[in-house]
Amino acid sequence: MAQSIVLNRKWAYPLFDLAAIAFVYFIPALSHMLSFPLYLIEPMRIVVILALVHTHKANALLLAATLPFFTLLVSGHPIPPKAILISGELVINVLLFFVLLNLTKSKFTAILSSIILSKGIYYLAKYIIIQLAVINSGLVSTSLWIQLATTLLFSVYVALLFKKKSSS
Repeated sequence: MAQSIVLNRKWAYPLFDLAAIAFVYFIPALSHMLSFPLYLIEPMRIVVILALVHTHKANALLLAATLPFFTLLVSGHPIPPKAILISGELVINVLLFFVLLNLTKSKFTAILSSIILSKGIYYLAKYIIIQLAVINSGLVSTSLWIQLATTLLFSVYVALLFKKKSSS
């Protein structure tokens, strides 16, 4: 008799998190294999947005807060001040999403606005720490056009997935 493996809810979130960590962990190797810098498509934000849609708020917050430090520990990148900035940006992104979702009731508007606002806060904080000479880098390291394209793509994905969830 053939048995199927059913993923119960108890194991779904830890398995999601392990897959997310593996994905982020292997980004450098995948970038090398593909000869394309995958960090440009914001893999940590992808993971956090997938967690928003497919798991729950607490899990999305956990991943947002810890993924930059995980990559720091396993690869030495980003440097600690940038890991703090990225973690803060992702946590703010998640929190703003839920606040804006309650205010607007529009998933697309909430995710688009939360990404743009969290990026604005990130760039303001990064500007300040550059001025304080905590880090020595340019303000914008990934093209704003690429960031705009990924932001729109992520927003459409969230809107479509939530729409599909509510209609099923």
